[in-house]
Amino acid sequence: MLPGEGLDSLLYVTLPHIALLLLAGFAGGFVNAIAGGGSLLVFPALLATGLGSVAANVTNSVALWPGYVGNLAGLGRVAVDEARTRVDLALISVVGAALGAVTLLVTPQGAFDFLVPILVILASLLVGVQPAVSRRIGSEQHRRPVALRVAVGIGSFYGGYFGGGLGVILLAVIGLTMAAPLREMNVLKAVLTMVVSTVSLLTFIFFAPVHWSAVAVVAPAALLGGALGGRAARVVDERALRIAIVTFGIAIGIWLGLRVYT
Repeated sequence: MLPGEGLDSLLYVTLPHIALLLLAGFAGGFVNAIAGGGSLLVFPALLATGLGSVAANVTNSVALWPGYVGNLAGLGRVAVDEARTRVDLALISVVGAALGAVTLLVTPQGAFDFLVPILVILASLLVGVQPAVSRRIGSEQHRRPVALRVAVGIGSFYGGYFGGGLGVILLAVIGLTMAAPLREMNVLKAVLTMVVSTVSLLTFIFFAPVHWSAVAVVAPAALLGGALGGRAARVVDERALRIAIVTFGIAIGIWLGLRVYT
């Protein structure tokens, strides 16, 4: 499919579809601000409007990108300083994300359809294990510079290809291969996630079938959800929310699997 093909296809969807995208965008931004996993809500909503899996994936990535900008902006100067001291990892992330995004675009639609249920379930499980990952890296400190670079490259490739659970993957590989306080690791994770998502964004804008009408609906809703989610983080039961996200994601993965494999 060529860039922009079907660009206006969502202009003709029903109001219920628009309502679904608004709800999914808001919910995705809200849960991203608290527990992560927002793409697991937006991606199936895009599929429900009739988009193919590749188009839904790239549109999802573009629509949720502003949320990563907001997250990084919230970190302020500390994020800038971290980026300056980790230029090598940022460059590796650029290469990994670009390769992942290009690989997605050359993957046949049928092959990606086959992989999507697996990727959705994997991303759901990653959201579920995030607290355990944080506890583990908070108690163990390692310094493995070569392994860190290789792992960041692999994680960035995954982020460019699909992206669900990317933050958990990056936090895990950083924590298990780098000796640093957990706060510093979280900042580095945010920086690298922003790099990966930006490279994917630029690749998809020029070469992928992004459905801009869907982006126009989802992105503002996700920004609003993220803003409210940040404020609600202190009162929302993160564990219960995480369980709900994982359960929903696995259910969607199974549903998609039944559609593809049967």
